[in-house]
Amino acid sequence: MAFRWKNDLTEAAVTPEHIYMNRRQWIAGAAAGLGLAGMGGTARAKEGALQPNEWDDITSYNNYYEFGTGKDDPARYADRLTTQPWTVKIDGMVERPADYTVEDIMAKMTIEDRLYRFRCVEAWSMVVPWNGFELADLLNMAGVQSGAKYVAFETALRPDEMPGVQFPVLDWPYVEGLRLDEAMHPLTIMTTGIYGRDIPNQNGAPLRLVVPWKYGFKSIKSIVRITLTDQEPPTSWNKANPREYGFYSNVNPTVDHPRWSQATERQIGGGLFAPRIPTKMFNGYEAEVASLYDGMDLTKNF
Repeated sequence: MAFRWKNDLTEAAVTPEHIYMNRRQWIAGAAAGLGLAGMGGTARAKEGALQPNEWDDITSYNNYYEFGTGKDDPARYADRLTTQPWTVKIDGMVERPADYTVEDIMAKMTIEDRLYRFRCVEAWSMVVPWNGFELADLLNMAGVQSGAKYVAFETALRPDEMPGVQFPVLDWPYVEGLRLDEAMHPLTIMTTGIYGRDIPNQNGAPLRLVVPWKYGFKSIKSIVRITLTDQEPPTSWNKANPREYGFYSNVNPTVDHPRWSQATERQIGGGLFAPRIPTKMFNGYEAEVASLYDGMDLTKNF
């Protein structure tokens, strides 16, 4: 039975596909006008606007450092990523550890359409219609042992296919993690598509995590391993800069990034002249997930 929640989004709120695919080009222009890097305080828009690009431009702007840090690098090189066959190792504190093929997984999962807000730590946002299945269903298929408390995720690391990993931008492979109750929450999904189409390689094919109340970098791409553990797992951006990127990474307008405010956000597609809008606590999913953090100081556990 599909999970139901009070969704105030409608189809009219969906970020248009060509703008979604072009979001990183928009960021490149917006960053110049907003002064995000090293400026501190609330960024303010300056004059200027960007128009949506055509398909060739749209698919050349992404952020997937394994293929390079340039915005056109993922689209230039991600076709090297072999996504068939694809295997996900599920191990650790599970009853049925195994190397599961995507076909094994998909045969047992119920694919749904989920219309979610997506909020980046860089203070932009959008609305995306994902296609995927609840992560809880996958974990239940593997059989979670009673002592498990966390779920660790790992991205593919293929130096022969990923030219960006020759540079120490991060400690490869890219890793992420959730507390078990976060992972088992019905809003947490594994996505296989966007707008009813397969996720392109540069966007995280063939399996990507989406946790809609957390900043986007928690949504790890191209997953090859899922490990159940009783210890908090390391996460890539937290290892790189723990002052700026906490383990939880919940969308919280009251906790600023050290270099910019998180109190407001700019919706992709609105143009640089559009007013910034207030950021919603837990990205608008407070009613569904706030209870997960009862009693926690979210300024310390950011």
